Amino acid sequence: MLLGTAGLPQPAEAQTTTTWRIQTHQPAGSGSYQDSFVGMAEALEERTDGRLKLELHPADSLMGATEIFPAVSRGIIPMGYTSTGYIMDYVPTAGLAFTVPGVFRSTDEAVHFWMEDGFEELLKEEAAEHNVMYFTEKLYPTSLILKKPVDSLAEFSQLKIRSAGLLQTFLSEVGPATTYIPGPEIYQALSTGVVDGAHWGAMQEANSLSLYETAKYQMTPPLGIGNPEAWIINKDAFEALPDDVQKILVDTIEERFYSRTKEYAQQEEAIKAKLQETENVQVVELPQDVQDKMKQASATLRSQEAKRSENTAEAVRLLERFIEERDER
Repeated sequence: MLLGTAGLPQPAEAQTTTTWRIQTHQPAGSGSYQDSFVGMAEALEERTDGRLKLELHPADSLMGATEIFPAVSRGIIPMGYTSTGYIMDYVPTAGLAFTVPGVFRSTDEAVHFWMEDGFEELLKEEAAEHNVMYFTEKLYPTSLILKKPVDSLAEFSQLKIRSAGLLQTFLSEVGPATTYIPGPEIYQALSTGVVDGAHWGAMQEANSLSLYETAKYQMTPPLGIGNPEAWIINKDAFEALPDDVQKILVDTIEERFYSRTKEYAQQEEAIKAKLQETENVQVVELPQDVQDKMKQASATLRSQEAKRSENTAEAVRLLERFIEERDER
């Protein structure tokens, strides 16, 4: 007797292949482009046996960086890899997510706050209001680089700094004049003297744009630790995927959050040693009066951000509780 095959798994080649266009805000040469952007596409294609493929588009190839979130929200593209600094108008808590200035002392602390204390869920809730699923890509420090060191808050306040997201508000509160410049244009702005310093992620991100060719001073401590990048997915596009592909997609993103955060920290130590040896990059501590002003500005900024939405208020409450409990230990 012949048995029906309707209930049996179909060969991979007979199953539907879905190809999603996805754009990032990063240039193709940026530090995370290969490891994060391309790496995600390769992992998904392998894990789904080719049933979900990502058609990758670098910065500005389909749209401007600030247009990625609304494009995903409307379904113009089903998925994006964007900076949280560009989505604050839609996800108010993303300002804090971009980089929480002056709070976390290590990436491990930030990971706990995101995934154990409930911060990630606040971000997901706000994105969901726009038909978007939100996933933190990884956590890492954002650092400031300068063309020359400074000896005091007075000198620091005379600088012009390229910045973005909540860090632009933060740095303006500390003293320097700030301006937003897209990533691909930062090198020229530094080399021509339009700005005296900039931040573009951690050292490996700044190095990917060759910023250390013209700015040799890596300032410490970092401005903050956070998730400057996030995966965003149109909810309707996600729900159109087969159930098993949906699970693979979410599992892959969530697993890679931990692996990429750890891997990135290791890569950061390696690139720091290399740049100090080959590019004469100097790691210099910010003057104490600058650090003191940054601490004040961080507290002021948290108070201001708490007024943006119910979720930012809850996020700040969680942050203040985190700081209090940590300092008591």
